[in-house]
Amino acid sequence: MADAPPKAIFRLDLANGTRLGPGKVQLLRLISEHGSIRAAGATIGMSYRRAWLLGDEVNRMFKQPSIATRHGGKSGGGAYLTPFGEALLARAEAMDAKARQVLEDDLVWLEAMAANRITTDAPE
Repeated sequence: MADAPPKAIFRLDLANGTRLGPGKVQLLRLISEHGSIRAAGATIGMSYRRAWLLGDEVNRMFKQPSIATRHGGKSGGGAYLTPFGEALLARAEAMDAKARQVLEDDLVWLEAMAANRITTDAPE
């Protein structure tokens, strides 16, 4: 981990006390890709229950739900992003990309400084 470059992690702390960070955004993206809460969670090593609870938390963050489910049956169940959820995912990913772009030079500088740091070990 010592060789890992510095990175900025984008997280929104909303006025209602909730947080939208990379984990929830990743879950939204994976639900969109897989059409399933279970498959989305499994992709990142998360239990179905944990994925469901995170999805429920995202749904309660805003006035509109982000994730909707279809009940099982012959055609099978599943989950999908609502139009609001799709817009939320797109905006969250765009904000993250903008933040990374703005910080790119600073992160390069920090990485260069970390690679050239002086040790504090006293000479023998």
